[in-house]
Amino acid sequence: MEAMTALTALSSAYDVIRQPLGQILPRLSRVLADVVPHRAVAELSTHCAHSPFKTYGEAEITDRLTTADLAPLLASGVAGRPWQGTLHLAGADRPVLAVRSDATPRGAVLLVIRDESTAHGEAGGTGAAGEAGDPGEPLGPGAAGQPGSDEAAVALVQALWDLVTSHFDRLAAEAVPGALARSRTAAGTRARVIAELGEAHAAALTSLLGVLRSRTLDDAAARAAATDLAVSALVELRATAERDQRIAEEPADQAFARLADSLRPLVRYSPVRLELGGPGSTRPLAADVAHTARAVVLAVLMKVLEQEAVSRVHIGWQITDDELRAAVRDDGPGTLSLCTLSPGRVRERLDVLDGRLDVDAVPGWGTTVTATVPLRAAQEPAPHPLTSLGERELEVLTHLALGHRNRAIAQELHISESTVKFHVANILTKLGVGSRGEAAALFHAAA
Repeated sequence: MEAMTALTALSSAYDVIRQPLGQILPRLSRVLADVVPHRAVAELSTHCAHSPFKTYGEAEITDRLTTADLAPLLASGVAGRPWQGTLHLAGADRPVLAVRSDATPRGAVLLVIRDESTAHGEAGGTGAAGEAGDPGEPLGPGAAGQPGSDEAAVALVQALWDLVTSHFDRLAAEAVPGALARSRTAAGTRARVIAELGEAHAAALTSLLGVLRSRTLDDAAARAAATDLAVSALVELRATAERDQRIAEEPADQAFARLADSLRPLVRYSPVRLELGGPGSTRPLAADVAHTARAVVLAVLMKVLEQEAVSRVHIGWQITDDELRAAVRDDGPGTLSLCTLSPGRVRERLDVLDGRLDVDAVPGWGTTVTATVPLRAAQEPAPHPLTSLGERELEVLTHLALGHRNRAIAQELHISESTVKFHVANILTKLGVGSRGEAAALFHAAA
């Protein structure tokens, strides 16, 4: 395999991250096809609460992959240390390449199921067939039969995945209100479906166990074997539910630690003393709640630091049964207000999560700003009008809102003008508006 030139690699990276979210993995697969020939790819990412697991490639493989196949790699893999080996996937032993990035809160893993005819062996160590060995082992020099080219190819895959996951994390941290509302609704629906399925399966297996454990039945050996199977199924069911919850949520103390790491550089060369008070809790927070709390605190701190005569800022998170309260308290002039503390999309993001921003300013003594985010939603948030649009329709609307005509949109998105007209008609219908101008106004209102 010949490694890409630096210019080609940069062009490929740009081509990947400019795609709509649903097309990033397919495009990444196509970019890597010549570098690491493969049959399928799968990702498990913690940036996306409602769709952390995605696949692309041959249906024979992708239809049989699950989060359970990637979870061990996410848990034990080491960022920046790719692993090659053999895993038992989709009913067969297959050569794979796994790369992990820590750009998202709890990491993201990309699994490349290689083409058996072009894979040159394994590196990093494997156990028996179906065991991943130690996914944390780095790719060793000279592994996979072609030391120079294969190492360069694997390093390129790692670099691209780091770039893609950094892009994911930025999108999650800066989500527009419409996208955040859609994510919140989808995540809530997904959680309910998983809980309902889990309860149904658990009830069925528990009933089965009750029958099998009955002493009135004959054939003790058959009963014992069936009981073991049912118990194993229950254990796996509960493990799967817990694993899925860990992927879609972030422990509160880890979420705050990540916030602290992003804030310290802001005051490193400043006379302002930053005091941090963590939540002192490992309670899991939904990904959208953690992202929003960090974004709000960062935006508020930036405004606080613009004041004169500020020598100390205290930032603390407090978690109750129902709420997360993120407070920023300074000893400045006490002149801040809600108007000055609502930059960008802070208020809109809080509104989507039914949160609020409170300001308590005392002239001469300082200001306390508190963002409160509910942890238990009584009902799904009302969907934003833009959430009814598909990915391509949102792209068309973005250009439409900039005043672009159909021909320019078609050229930019590499589609025909008739397709653009079709999308525009759908957009107007879904948004319930009668003109392109009204659709553009809705878009700008959500931005």
